[in-house]
Amino acid sequence: MVSDPQPMDRRPVYEQVADQLLELILSGQLPPGSALPPERELSERFGVGRTTIREALRALQTKGLAVATGPTSPLRVVAVDKLATDPLRDTLVHLLRLGRVPLDDLIGLRAALEGAGFEQAATRDPRPDLNLARDQIAFMRAAGTDLAAFDVADIRFHLEVVRASGNQALTIMMLAVRDSISQALLSHLEALPDPPSRLKQLIAEHEAMLQAVTDGDGETARRLSVEHLRRFYSERSR
Repeated sequence: MVSDPQPMDRRPVYEQVADQLLELILSGQLPPGSALPPERELSERFGVGRTTIREALRALQTKGLAVATGPTSPLRVVAVDKLATDPLRDTLVHLLRLGRVPLDDLIGLRAALEGAGFEQAATRDPRPDLNLARDQIAFMRAAGTDLAAFDVADIRFHLEVVRASGNQALTIMMLAVRDSISQALLSHLEALPDPPSRLKQLIAEHEAMLQAVTDGDGETARRLSVEHLRRFYSERSR
């Protein structure tokens, strides 16, 4: 008896490659701290172009599974986040792709989550370690006009500050929505009329937000984070 055909995987190729890399990480073949193979090797291994490999690696960075310790250093595997393949995250991503979650709603969710997270990080006692968030600002500078690299560092910055709040509920929600956030952010960055000057301004805004958190000024940290989001995304309607 012939079995029913299996559903075709119609996802973008880079997502399929990212999933295969995730399996290598989960299986321990790429343990925490190990460097990911270079793009050329991965391209040959998976039989896809290097552009596809770059997108797959960016997806791993967005999920928090790979980080670069410097602008020119290789990507390294980090400890696997239990929510890296969380069903809530996947559901939000799919609903956004289908147009079921308006971008304005996603922005509102971000403002609520990050406003609370930034305020709590600023007022937390004992004071949190903000070095990972600070590193992301350095990566934003090093990205230059590489919008994909800037996108990854931007998302990681916001995630690391919320994580520094110590609020597990806020962190879980940020982990769940970060893929949708990344897609919306990159799309908006690509539509900027003057990327270099706007990216410079965005870096300054991130520095101001981090300074407010460092100074323990919760009210300012919340206000700046919300204003940053609202101002950035309001540009799409101009």
